[in-house]
Amino acid sequence: MTNVEFKVKDTSLAKEGKIQIEWAEKHMPVLMRIREKFSKEKPLSGIKISAVLHVTKETAVLVKTLIAGGAEVWLAGSNPLSTQDEVAAALVEEGVHVFAWRGETSEEYYWCIERIASIKPDIVLDDGADLHAYIHSKLRRVGEGVWGGTEETTTGVIRLRALEREGILLYPV
Repeated sequence: MTNVEFKVKDTSLAKEGKIQIEWAEKHMPVLMRIREKFSKEKPLSGIKISAVLHVTKETAVLVKTLIAGGAEVWLAGSNPLSTQDEVAAALVEEGVHVFAWRGETSEEYYWCIERIASIKPDIVLDDGADLHAYIHSKLRRVGEGVWGGTEETTTGVIRLRALEREGILLYPV
C-alpha cells in the first residue's frame, strides 16, 4: 500500500474493490481511451484536485484517469449511503487520498469535506456543492487560488448561481 493520508472503513476490502473497478473499466471505453492518452502526456502533472463525489466503481475509473494524467486526487464521498467501502479501499492503494466510508455521520461527512478542502486544490469537482459552499464560507483564501471546478447537480448549480449573483463566486464552475 502506498503511503497516503486517508480514512476509509477497512483497507482489507481493497481486493474486492479492484475487481469492481476492473469491471467498470471494461464498460467505460471512452474514459479508458482518455486514460491511455493522459498516461503518455501527463497534462495534469502537479495539479491538486479535491473531489466530493459518489465513491463508486465508476467514479474510481474517473479518479484513476486523473491520476494517470499526473493529478494528485483527494476524494470525499458526496453521499455516505452510496459509498462503496471496497472501492474506497482500492483507491487508497492507487494513491488516492480517500476520506469516505458508508454510513458516515453528518459530523464525519463535513470533517471529510474540510480535510480535502484544506489541501489548497487547483480544481474542485463536486456533487451537491457542499465542497464549493465550504470553500466559499470557511476557506475563502483557499478559494482564491482555485482555478475552476465542476458541479453535477441542479441543486448545486442553484447554490453556485446565488454566489455569482451576490458577486462572491471565487472561481468559474
